[in-house]
Amino acid sequence: MRFMIMVRANALSESGEMHSDDPIFAEMAAYHEELAKAGVLLDASGLKPSSCGWRVRYSEGKPTIVDGPFAETNELIAGYTLIQVRSREEALEWARRFPAPFGKHADGEIEVRQLYELEDFEQNDSIERFREIEKARGGTSSN
Repeated sequence: MRFMIMVRANALSESGEMHSDDPIFAEMAAYHEELAKAGVLLDASGLKPSSCGWRVRYSEGKPTIVDGPFAETNELIAGYTLIQVRSREEALEWARRFPAPFGKHADGEIEVRQLYELEDFEQNDSIERFREIEKARGGTSSN
């Protein structure tokens, strides 16, 4: 089972003024080392502020590019950690151990969501195509 732990953005993460000497970097490094040692870490990274990004909006199937920044900070993601575990309970335990994303003196929030696996869908030609893509990448979409 794969789960994504998403760090919700705030004014600090959107300012782009986070510094590598901030103690939270050491706490996050220690946490991610634990995940790696346990063999459950698939990927993790912080995201640059929305001012560095864009959205693609679709109207009647036609795409339009909208450049950031985006006003609703609480709807943005500042970073993520992707884990693969045996159960929802194990994912919940790792989430409980996640460091306060902006340090002990700032408010923050994480959200955890389970990823779909190909086995969650009725098998058909389209799903088989995704399975072949995964095989070619050397990855797997299931636990």
